[in-house]
Amino acid sequence: MTTEIQIERHGEIMFADSAKIFIKSGKGGDGHVSFRRELYVPAGGPDGGDGGRGGDIIFVVDEGLNTLTDFRHVRKYVAQPGEEGAKRNQHGKDGNDLIIKVPLGTIIKEAESGKVIADMSSSDKKVTVLKGGRGGKGNQHYATATMQAPKYAQPGQPSKELYVILELKVIADVGLVGYPNVGKSTFLSRVTNAKPKIANYHFTTLNPNLGVVDLDGSKGFVIADIPGLIEGAAKGVGLGHEFLRHIERTKVLIHIVDAASIEGRDPIDDINKINEELKAYNPALLERPQVIAANKTDAIYSEEESPVELLREEFEPKGIKVFAISAVSGKGLKELLYYVNELLENMDSEPVVFEQEYFPDQFLDNPDDPFTVEKVEEGLYSIEGPRIEKMLGYTNLEAEKGFIFFQNFMKDNGILDMLEELGIQDGDTVKIYGHEFDYYK
Repeated sequence: MTTEIQIERHGEIMFADSAKIFIKSGKGGDGHVSFRRELYVPAGGPDGGDGGRGGDIIFVVDEGLNTLTDFRHVRKYVAQPGEEGAKRNQHGKDGNDLIIKVPLGTIIKEAESGKVIADMSSSDKKVTVLKGGRGGKGNQHYATATMQAPKYAQPGQPSKELYVILELKVIADVGLVGYPNVGKSTFLSRVTNAKPKIANYHFTTLNPNLGVVDLDGSKGFVIADIPGLIEGAAKGVGLGHEFLRHIERTKVLIHIVDAASIEGRDPIDDINKINEELKAYNPALLERPQVIAANKTDAIYSEEESPVELLREEFEPKGIKVFAISAVSGKGLKELLYYVNELLENMDSEPVVFEQEYFPDQFLDNPDDPFTVEKVEEGLYSIEGPRIEKMLGYTNLEAEKGFIFFQNFMKDNGILDMLEELGIQDGDTVKIYGHEFDYYK
Protein backbone atom coordinates (compact mmCIF):
# COMPACT_ATOMS: atom_id res chain seq x y z
CA MET A 1 0.00 0.00 0.00
CA THR A 2 1.37 3.43 -0.88
CA THR A 3 1.78 6.13 1.73
CA GLU A 4 -0.48 8.44 -0.26
CA ILE A 5 -3.51 6.18 0.14
CA GLN A 6 -4.72 5.05 3.53
CA ILE A 7 -8.17 3.58 3.78
CA GLU A 8 -9.43 2.11 7.01
CA ARG A 9 -12.55 0.28 8.09
CA HIS A 10 -14.93 2.90 9.40
CA GLY A 11 -18.01 0.92 10.23
CA GLU A 12 -20.57 -1.56 9.04
CA ILE A 13 -24.26 -1.23 8.31
CA MET A 14 -25.97 -4.57 8.93
CA PHE A 15 -28.89 -5.44 6.69
CA ALA A 16 -31.68 -4.45 9.01
CA ASP A 17 -32.22 -1.23 7.13
CA SER A 18 -35.99 -1.06 6.67
CA ALA A 19 -38.82 -1.41 9.19
CA LYS A 20 -42.52 -0.58 9.40
CA ILE A 21 -43.78 0.71 12.74
CA PHE A 22 -46.96 2.19 14.23
CA ILE A 23 -46.73 5.52 16.07
CA LYS A 24 -49.41 7.31 18.08
CA SER A 25 -49.28 10.61 19.97
CA GLY A 26 -51.01 11.13 23.30
CA LYS A 27 -54.63 12.26 23.54
CA GLY A 28 -55.22 15.60 25.23
CA GLY A 29 -56.78 15.42 28.66
CA ASP A 30 -60.43 16.49 28.95
CA GLY A 31 -61.37 19.72 30.64
CA HIS A 32 -63.09 19.29 34.02
CA VAL A 33 -66.56 20.33 35.18
CA SER A 34 -66.74 21.35 38.83
CA PHE A 35 -67.97 24.18 41.09
CA ARG A 36 -66.53 25.74 44.20
CA ARG A 37 -67.97 24.25 47.37
CA GLU A 38 -66.91 26.53 50.20
CA LEU A 39 -68.46 27.26 53.57
CA TYR A 40 -70.76 30.27 53.43
CA VAL A 41 -70.59 30.23 49.60
CA PRO A 42 -73.81 28.41 48.67
CA ALA A 43 -73.44 28.90 44.93
CA GLY A 44 -69.74 28.92 44.10
CA GLY A 45 -68.67 29.56 40.54
CA PRO A 46 -67.13 27.08 38.09
CA ASP A 47 -63.59 25.93 38.93
CA GLY A 48 -62.96 23.05 36.51
CA GLY A 49 -59.33 22.90 35.43
CA ASP A 50 -57.93 22.37 31.93
CA GLY A 51 -56.75 19.00 30.66
CA GLY A 52 -53.07 18.29 30.08
CA ARG A 53 -51.42 18.16 26.67
CA GLY A 54 -50.84 14.73 25.16
CA GLY A 55 -47.27 13.59 24.55
CA ASP A 56 -45.58 14.11 21.19
CA ILE A 57 -43.84 11.46 19.08
CA ILE A 58 -40.29 12.75 18.55
CA PHE A 59 -37.52 11.16 16.47
CA VAL A 60 -33.88 11.93 17.28
CA VAL A 61 -30.57 10.78 15.80
CA ASP A 62 -28.45 8.50 17.98
CA GLU A 63 -24.95 8.15 16.55
CA GLY A 64 -24.45 5.04 18.67
CA LEU A 65 -26.92 3.17 16.46
CA ASN A 66 -26.08 1.86 13.00
CA THR A 67 -28.99 -0.49 12.22
CA LEU A 68 -32.77 -0.60 12.47
CA THR A 69 -32.70 -4.03 14.10
CA ASP A 70 -34.52 -2.89 17.25
CA PHE A 71 -37.56 -1.89 15.20
CA ARG A 72 -37.93 -5.48 14.01
CA HIS A 73 -38.80 -6.47 17.59
CA VAL A 74 -40.81 -3.46 18.81
CA ARG A 75 -43.25 -2.13 16.25
CA LYS A 76 -45.72 -0.05 18.30
CA TYR A 77 -44.82 3.32 19.86
CA VAL A 78 -47.46 5.24 21.83
CA ALA A 79 -46.93 8.50 23.73
CA GLN A 80 -48.61 9.19 27.07
CA PRO A 81 -52.03 10.92 27.12
CA GLY A 82 -52.63 14.12 29.06
CA GLU A 83 -54.51 13.90 32.36
CA GLU A 84 -57.98 15.32 32.87
CA GLY A 85 -58.26 18.65 34.61
CA ALA A 86 -59.45 18.70 38.22
CA LYS A 87 -61.52 20.85 40.58
CA ARG A 88 -60.09 24.02 42.10
CA ASN A 89 -58.71 25.05 38.69
CA GLN A 90 -56.09 22.30 38.77
CA HIS A 91 -54.46 21.73 35.39
CA GLY A 92 -54.14 18.09 34.28
CA LYS A 93 -50.59 16.78 34.00
CA ASP A 94 -49.12 16.83 30.48
CA GLY A 95 -48.36 13.46 28.92
CA ASN A 96 -44.70 12.55 28.49
CA ASP A 97 -43.29 12.84 24.98
CA LEU A 98 -42.03 9.60 23.46
CA ILE A 99 -38.48 9.87 22.09
CA ILE A 100 -37.62 7.38 19.34
CA LYS A 101 -33.90 7.04 18.58
CA VAL A 102 -32.79 6.18 15.05
CA PRO A 103 -29.42 5.86 13.28
CA LEU A 104 -27.93 8.75 11.35
CA GLY A 105 -29.21 8.60 7.76
CA THR A 106 -32.69 7.24 8.56
CA ILE A 107 -35.55 8.35 6.33
CA ILE A 108 -39.05 8.41 7.85
CA LYS A 109 -41.82 7.83 5.30
CA GLU A 110 -45.60 7.63 5.47
CA ALA A 111 -46.24 3.94 4.87
CA GLU A 112 -49.14 4.11 2.41
CA SER A 113 -47.89 6.85 0.09
CA GLY A 114 -44.15 6.37 0.57
CA LYS A 115 -43.74 10.14 0.91
CA VAL A 116 -40.92 11.52 3.05
CA ILE A 117 -41.83 12.91 6.48
CA ALA A 118 -38.29 13.53 7.73
CA ASP A 119 -34.68 12.90 6.77
CA MET A 120 -32.52 12.26 9.83
CA SER A 121 -29.25 13.09 8.10
CA SER A 122 -27.56 15.36 10.63
CA SER A 123 -26.23 14.32 14.02
CA ASP A 124 -28.26 16.95 15.93
CA LYS A 125 -31.50 16.20 14.08
CA LYS A 126 -34.68 16.17 16.18
CA VAL A 127 -38.12 16.02 14.56
CA THR A 128 -41.59 16.05 16.09
CA VAL A 129 -43.54 13.79 13.72
CA LEU A 130 -46.87 13.62 15.61
CA LYS A 131 -48.05 16.27 18.03
CA GLY A 132 -50.04 15.29 21.08
CA GLY A 133 -53.62 16.46 21.44
CA ARG A 134 -54.21 19.81 23.13
CA GLY A 135 -55.86 19.63 26.53
CA GLY A 136 -59.52 20.64 26.76
CA LYS A 137 -60.61 23.75 28.62
CA GLY A 138 -62.36 23.38 31.96
CA ASN A 139 -65.82 24.79 32.58
CA GLN A 140 -64.35 27.90 34.27
CA HIS A 141 -63.66 29.25 30.77
CA TYR A 142 -67.31 29.15 29.75
CA ALA A 143 -68.87 31.30 32.44
CA THR A 144 -70.68 34.37 31.07
CA ALA A 145 -72.96 37.01 32.48
CA THR A 146 -75.95 34.99 31.33
CA MET A 147 -74.52 31.53 32.08
CA GLN A 148 -72.72 31.63 35.41
CA ALA A 149 -72.75 27.89 36.03
CA PRO A 150 -71.72 26.14 32.79
CA LYS A 151 -72.04 22.36 33.09
CA TYR A 152 -69.80 21.48 30.17
CA ALA A 153 -66.09 21.49 29.44
CA GLN A 154 -64.06 21.03 26.29
CA PRO A 155 -62.83 17.51 25.50
CA GLY A 156 -59.14 17.06 24.84
CA GLN A 157 -58.01 16.86 21.23
CA PRO A 158 -57.70 13.29 19.98
CA SER A 159 -54.36 11.59 19.44
CA LYS A 160 -52.86 11.19 15.98
CA GLU A 161 -51.66 7.86 14.67
CA LEU A 162 -49.69 6.75 11.66
CA TYR A 163 -47.87 3.81 10.15
CA VAL A 164 -44.40 4.86 9.05
CA ILE A 165 -41.57 3.12 7.23
CA LEU A 166 -38.03 3.70 8.44
CA GLU A 167 -35.30 3.31 5.83
CA LEU A 168 -31.62 3.57 6.55
CA LYS A 169 -29.70 5.15 3.69
CA VAL A 170 -25.94 5.15 4.09
CA ILE A 171 -24.43 8.62 4.22
CA ALA A 172 -21.34 8.29 2.04
CA ASP A 173 -19.77 10.53 -0.57
CA VAL A 174 -19.04 7.73 -3.01
CA GLY A 175 -20.90 4.56 -3.90
CA LEU A 176 -19.11 1.52 -5.31
CA VAL A 177 -21.39 -0.30 -7.77
CA GLY A 178 -21.14 -3.13 -10.25
CA TYR A 179 -22.16 -6.70 -10.99
CA PRO A 180 -21.23 -9.44 -8.51
CA ASN A 181 -17.77 -10.94 -9.00
CA VAL A 182 -16.28 -7.90 -10.80
CA GLY A 183 -13.72 -7.48 -8.03
CA LYS A 184 -15.34 -5.00 -5.65
CA SER A 185 -14.56 -7.08 -2.58
CA THR A 186 -10.99 -7.53 -3.78
CA PHE A 187 -10.78 -3.76 -4.32
CA LEU A 188 -11.96 -3.19 -0.74
CA SER A 189 -9.57 -5.76 0.68
CA ARG A 190 -6.72 -4.15 -1.25
CA VAL A 191 -7.24 -0.62 0.07
CA THR A 192 -8.70 -1.33 3.53
CA ASN A 193 -7.90 -3.67 6.37
CA ALA A 194 -11.40 -5.14 6.03
CA LYS A 195 -11.48 -8.83 5.20
CA PRO A 196 -14.64 -9.35 3.15
CA LYS A 197 -15.50 -12.93 2.25
CA ILE A 198 -14.52 -13.39 -1.40
CA ALA A 199 -16.29 -16.21 -3.22
CA ASN A 200 -17.35 -16.92 -6.76
CA TYR A 201 -21.11 -16.60 -6.41
CA HIS A 202 -23.62 -13.79 -6.65
CA PHE A 203 -24.52 -11.64 -3.65
CA THR A 204 -21.39 -12.58 -1.73
CA THR A 205 -21.49 -9.25 0.10
CA LEU A 206 -24.63 -8.62 2.11
CA ASN A 207 -23.43 -5.81 4.36
CA PRO A 208 -22.38 -2.53 2.70
CA ASN A 209 -19.16 -1.36 4.36
CA LEU A 210 -18.18 2.25 4.94
CA GLY A 211 -14.53 3.16 4.47
CA VAL A 212 -12.78 6.46 5.10
CA VAL A 213 -10.34 7.34 2.31
CA ASP A 214 -7.46 9.56 3.47
CA LEU A 215 -5.34 11.16 0.75
CA ASP A 216 -2.21 13.27 1.21
CA GLY A 217 -3.03 16.96 0.79
CA SER A 218 -6.79 16.37 0.97
CA LYS A 219 -9.49 15.77 3.54
CA GLY A 220 -10.45 12.54 1.76
CA PHE A 221 -13.94 11.06 1.56
CA VAL A 222 -16.25 8.26 2.71
CA ILE A 223 -16.86 5.38 0.33
CA ALA A 224 -19.67 2.82 0.59
CA ASP A 225 -19.17 -0.65 -0.85
CA ILE A 226 -22.65 -1.42 -2.20
CA PRO A 227 -23.36 -5.14 -2.68
CA GLY A 228 -23.43 -6.43 -6.26
CA LEU A 229 -26.46 -5.63 -8.39
CA ILE A 230 -28.21 -7.90 -10.84
CA GLU A 231 -30.79 -7.33 -13.54
CA GLY A 232 -34.21 -6.77 -12.00
CA ALA A 233 -32.77 -5.21 -8.84
CA ALA A 234 -34.93 -2.11 -9.24
CA LYS A 235 -37.99 -4.39 -9.23
CA GLY A 236 -36.88 -5.92 -5.97
CA VAL A 237 -35.29 -9.06 -7.43
CA GLY A 238 -32.94 -10.56 -4.86
CA LEU A 239 -32.12 -7.82 -2.37
CA GLY A 240 -32.21 -5.15 -5.05
CA HIS A 241 -34.21 -2.45 -3.28
CA GLU A 242 -32.22 -2.85 -0.07
CA PHE A 243 -28.96 -2.36 -1.96
CA LEU A 244 -30.13 0.46 -4.19
CA ARG A 245 -31.39 2.34 -1.14
CA HIS A 246 -27.81 3.00 -0.04
CA ILE A 247 -26.80 4.55 -3.35
CA GLU A 248 -29.29 7.41 -3.08
CA ARG A 249 -27.12 9.36 -0.62
CA THR A 250 -23.92 9.18 -2.64
CA LYS A 251 -22.64 12.03 -4.79
CA VAL A 252 -20.28 10.10 -7.05
CA LEU A 253 -20.53 6.52 -8.31
CA ILE A 254 -17.49 4.35 -9.01
CA HIS A 255 -18.63 1.70 -11.46
CA ILE A 256 -16.36 -1.36 -11.32
CA VAL A 257 -16.41 -3.71 -14.30
CA ASP A 258 -14.50 -6.86 -15.21
CA ALA A 259 -12.47 -5.58 -18.17
CA ALA A 260 -11.04 -9.07 -18.75
CA SER A 261 -14.54 -10.57 -19.20
CA ILE A 262 -13.54 -13.57 -17.08
CA GLU A 263 -17.21 -14.64 -16.75
CA GLY A 264 -17.78 -14.11 -20.47
CA ARG A 265 -19.83 -10.91 -20.10
CA ASP A 266 -19.35 -7.74 -22.12
CA PRO A 267 -18.17 -4.91 -19.78
CA ILE A 268 -19.90 -2.23 -21.89
CA ASP A 269 -23.17 -4.17 -21.70
CA ASP A 270 -22.67 -4.65 -17.94
CA ILE A 271 -22.36 -0.90 -17.40
CA ASN A 272 -25.43 -0.13 -19.52
CA LYS A 273 -27.53 -2.75 -17.68
CA ILE A 274 -26.52 -1.50 -14.24
CA ASN A 275 -27.29 2.06 -15.30
CA GLU A 276 -30.72 0.90 -16.43
CA GLU A 277 -31.29 -0.54 -12.96
CA LEU A 278 -30.24 2.76 -11.37
CA LYS A 279 -32.54 4.68 -13.71
CA ALA A 280 -35.49 2.37 -13.03
CA TYR A 281 -35.05 2.80 -9.27
CA ASN A 282 -34.43 6.55 -9.25
CA PRO A 283 -33.66 8.52 -12.47
CA ALA A 284 -31.79 11.14 -10.42
CA LEU A 285 -29.04 8.59 -9.80
CA LEU A 286 -27.87 8.88 -13.39
CA GLU A 287 -27.38 12.61 -12.89
CA ARG A 288 -24.58 11.89 -10.39
CA PRO A 289 -21.01 11.93 -11.72
CA GLN A 290 -19.84 8.42 -12.60
CA VAL A 291 -16.32 7.01 -12.90
CA ILE A 292 -15.56 3.64 -14.48
CA ALA A 293 -12.92 1.42 -12.90
CA ALA A 294 -11.93 -1.16 -15.51
CA ASN A 295 -10.72 -3.90 -13.18
CA LYS A 296 -8.76 -7.14 -13.70
CA THR A 297 -6.54 -5.56 -16.36
CA ASP A 298 -3.73 -7.86 -15.19
CA ALA A 299 -5.81 -10.77 -16.56
CA ILE A 300 -6.21 -9.38 -20.10
CA TYR A 301 -4.32 -11.58 -22.52
CA SER A 302 -6.16 -10.79 -25.75
CA GLU A 303 -4.03 -9.51 -28.60
CA GLU A 304 -7.09 -7.85 -30.12
CA GLU A 305 -8.21 -4.30 -29.37
CA SER A 306 -7.89 -3.41 -25.69
CA PRO A 307 -11.21 -3.68 -23.82
CA VAL A 308 -10.17 -0.63 -21.77
CA GLU A 309 -9.85 1.43 -24.95
CA LEU A 310 -13.29 0.18 -26.07
CA LEU A 311 -14.71 1.38 -22.75
CA ARG A 312 -13.04 4.77 -23.19
CA GLU A 313 -14.37 5.14 -26.73
CA GLU A 314 -17.87 4.32 -25.51
CA PHE A 315 -18.09 6.34 -22.28
CA GLU A 316 -15.53 9.15 -22.20
CA PRO A 317 -17.37 11.13 -24.95
CA LYS A 318 -20.33 11.03 -22.50
CA GLY A 319 -18.17 12.62 -19.79
CA ILE A 320 -17.50 9.39 -17.88
CA LYS A 321 -13.78 8.92 -17.14
CA VAL A 322 -12.38 5.37 -17.44
CA PHE A 323 -9.45 4.15 -15.30
CA ALA A 324 -7.58 0.91 -15.89
CA ILE A 325 -6.99 -0.73 -12.51
CA SER A 326 -6.02 -4.01 -10.93
CA ALA A 327 -7.47 -4.56 -7.49
CA VAL A 328 -5.01 -7.44 -7.06
CA SER A 329 -1.80 -5.50 -7.80
CA GLY A 330 -2.99 -2.01 -6.86
CA LYS A 331 -2.37 -0.61 -10.34
CA GLY A 332 -4.29 2.62 -11.04
CA LEU A 333 -5.88 2.93 -7.59
CA LYS A 334 -4.02 6.10 -6.64
CA GLU A 335 -5.00 7.92 -9.85
CA LEU A 336 -8.62 6.78 -9.53
CA LEU A 337 -9.04 7.93 -5.93
CA TYR A 338 -7.39 11.31 -6.49
CA TYR A 339 -9.66 11.92 -9.49
CA VAL A 340 -12.77 11.06 -7.44
CA ASN A 341 -11.57 13.29 -4.64
CA GLU A 342 -11.18 16.18 -7.08
CA LEU A 343 -14.77 15.65 -8.27
CA LEU A 344 -16.01 15.82 -4.68
CA GLU A 345 -14.02 18.95 -3.87
CA ASN A 346 -15.89 20.75 -6.66
CA MET A 347 -19.27 19.68 -5.34
CA ASP A 348 -21.47 20.80 -2.47
CA SER A 349 -20.04 19.36 0.76
CA GLU A 350 -23.46 18.88 2.33
CA PRO A 351 -24.94 15.36 2.24
CA VAL A 352 -27.81 14.58 -0.11
CA VAL A 353 -30.99 15.39 1.83
CA PHE A 354 -34.50 14.24 0.99
CA GLU A 355 -37.07 17.03 1.21
CA GLN A 356 -40.24 16.63 3.25
CA GLU A 357 -43.22 15.58 1.11
CA TYR A 358 -45.76 14.51 3.74
CA PHE A 359 -46.96 16.76 6.57
CA PRO A 360 -48.76 14.63 9.19
CA ASP A 361 -50.66 17.52 10.81
CA GLN A 362 -52.26 18.36 7.49
CA PHE A 363 -53.25 14.84 6.48
CA LEU A 364 -54.48 13.17 9.65
CA ASP A 365 -58.04 14.41 9.66
CA ASN A 366 -60.61 11.66 9.58
CA PRO A 367 -62.24 12.03 6.15
CA ASP A 368 -65.43 10.62 7.66
CA ASP A 369 -65.74 13.45 10.21
CA PRO A 370 -68.85 15.44 9.23
CA PHE A 371 -69.12 19.13 8.61
CA THR A 372 -71.91 21.46 7.50
CA VAL A 373 -71.95 24.50 5.23
CA GLU A 374 -75.06 26.65 5.74
CA LYS A 375 -76.48 29.99 4.69
CA VAL A 376 -77.48 31.73 7.93
CA GLU A 377 -78.97 34.84 6.33
CA GLU A 378 -78.33 37.04 3.32
CA GLY A 379 -74.59 37.75 3.16
CA LEU A 380 -73.71 35.43 6.09
CA TYR A 381 -72.61 31.79 5.90
CA SER A 382 -71.51 29.30 8.56
CA ILE A 383 -69.17 26.28 8.47
CA GLU A 384 -69.10 23.84 11.41
CA GLY A 385 -68.25 20.25 12.29
CA PRO A 386 -65.61 18.12 14.07
CA ARG A 387 -63.34 18.06 11.04
CA ILE A 388 -63.36 21.85 10.75
CA GLU A 389 -62.69 22.26 14.47
CA LYS A 390 -59.71 19.86 14.27
CA MET A 391 -58.27 21.76 11.33
CA LEU A 392 -58.45 25.06 13.19
CA GLY A 393 -56.89 23.41 16.25
CA TYR A 394 -53.56 22.85 14.52
CA THR A 395 -53.54 25.72 12.01
CA ASN A 396 -52.00 29.10 12.78
CA LEU A 397 -54.11 31.44 10.68
CA GLU A 398 -51.84 34.35 11.58
CA ALA A 399 -48.95 32.79 9.66
CA GLU A 400 -48.81 32.93 5.87
CA LYS A 401 -48.20 29.17 5.52
CA GLY A 402 -51.06 28.45 7.91
CA PHE A 403 -53.47 30.63 5.96
CA ILE A 404 -52.40 29.03 2.65
CA PHE A 405 -53.05 25.60 4.19
CA PHE A 406 -56.48 26.83 5.38
CA GLN A 407 -57.37 27.98 1.86
CA ASN A 408 -56.22 24.69 0.33
CA PHE A 409 -58.20 22.77 2.95
CA MET A 410 -61.36 24.70 2.00
CA LYS A 411 -60.77 24.00 -1.69
CA ASP A 412 -59.72 20.35 -1.40
CA ASN A 413 -62.72 19.44 0.75
CA GLY A 414 -65.21 21.02 -1.63
CA ILE A 415 -66.23 23.74 0.84
CA LEU A 416 -65.73 26.57 -1.64
CA ASP A 417 -67.91 24.72 -4.17
CA MET A 418 -70.63 24.28 -1.54
CA LEU A 419 -70.55 27.99 -0.69
CA GLU A 420 -70.93 28.87 -4.36
CA GLU A 421 -73.85 26.47 -4.69
CA LEU A 422 -75.52 28.30 -1.80
CA GLY A 423 -75.11 31.59 -3.72
CA ILE A 424 -72.26 33.27 -1.86
CA GLN A 425 -71.09 36.56 -3.39
CA ASP A 426 -67.86 38.57 -3.15
CA GLY A 427 -67.77 40.48 0.14
CA ASP A 428 -70.11 38.08 1.99
CA THR A 429 -69.07 36.89 5.45
CA VAL A 430 -68.13 33.31 6.40
CA LYS A 431 -68.16 32.39 10.11
CA ILE A 432 -66.04 29.43 11.31
CA TYR A 433 -65.89 28.84 15.09
CA GLY A 434 -65.30 32.40 16.20
CA HIS A 435 -63.42 33.44 13.06
CA GLU A 436 -64.98 35.66 10.40
CA PHE A 437 -63.71 35.93 6.83
CA ASP A 438 -64.73 38.04 3.87
CA TYR A 439 -65.29 35.89 0.81
CA TYR A 440 -63.67 36.81 -2.51
CA LYS A 441 -63.44 34.44 -5.44
